[in-house]
Amino acid sequence: MSIETTAARDDAITSSAAQNHPETLWYTRCPVPSPLGIAAQHGWLAATFAEIGIPVESIFDSRNRSVRESHFDHHLAWSFRQGGNIPPIWARAKGRATRLVGITWTDEFQAIVALPENRIDSAEQLAGKRLAVPRRVNDLIDFHRATALKGLISGLSLAGLTHQDVTLVDLPIAESVILQHGTPSLFGLKRRHPYFPEVRALLRGEVDAIFVKGAEGVIVANLIGAQTVVEFGNHADPKIRINNGTPRVLTVDDALATRRPDLVRRLLAVIDRAAQWAAAHPDETLRIVAREINTSEEAVLASNGANVHLHLGIGLQPELIDAIEHFKNFLLQWGFLPADFDVQAWADPGAVQALRAAA
Repeated sequence: MSIETTAARDDAITSSAAQNHPETLWYTRCPVPSPLGIAAQHGWLAATFAEIGIPVESIFDSRNRSVRESHFDHHLAWSFRQGGNIPPIWARAKGRATRLVGITWTDEFQAIVALPENRIDSAEQLAGKRLAVPRRVNDLIDFHRATALKGLISGLSLAGLTHQDVTLVDLPIAESVILQHGTPSLFGLKRRHPYFPEVRALLRGEVDAIFVKGAEGVIVANLIGAQTVVEFGNHADPKIRINNGTPRVLTVDDALATRRPDLVRRLLAVIDRAAQWAAAHPDETLRIVAREINTSEEAVLASNGANVHLHLGIGLQPELIDAIEHFKNFLLQWGFLPADFDVQAWADPGAVQALRAAA
């Protein structure tokens, strides 16, 4: 073999190795109860990849707006994400090459609420009323609008009503969900409260009721002295409960899934470690979850219940995939997705199966 041929072969091997060995892994998570959040806060996430010489960087903490946008559109190579399922579903429908490798189902408070003076005491009394629907006009993925619509439709369905029995009031929001660093009106906080336009419209009398969810929804309802019209965060029918945060998906980009499945297995292992730790440490888990959401432990208990530490496992069972299929169909029906796609084909059970086999 000539020197030139040998050099070309060695260059090809080096290039192939570089393509299959990321310089950095990017990750992101939503401010919600999740095993990924627990693994990150403990330092286990960084440590498990540091063992093999790969640093882990947070997408959402980046000062680069383009990097932060990957939290929503999943465009960064060598990245993974756990959180609300609307952005990753949208990104996959848009053609982004990603894989669904795990799902965590943690129920949370979901309700339609109204001010006491509006005298709406039941879902049946919502007929003919004005319900708030936020609409972000400068964001590619309007997950707040989709979340509100699903919540409102679920609540109405419990009284045999549909969206045609009420007036849906659009609340345009010009401000992007991806805020610039140092935005002065946040008073030192990193993000805007998700229900500020709905609360404003409710207090001004422009709408009669709004949808809220999670610990932040509990705090908002408490702050404005709202009363519950209908609550369904723990409804027996999972199709009623399914929304952006129920369940939450773990997705990886195609580079990770196809070139380095061993890294995906390592990721699942550390997430499973966090879930098992949570199950054995209820008090510590409650504190970590409250820190993740940037709220009080009391609000987490009110939203997610005393057993939240027992509902942070990771899996990919058929019923969980079916839940994502159901919500994908809802998003498609309401025009939130640019195209349809096969959720069953999106799911990649290899890492979860390897995790269970090793147990």
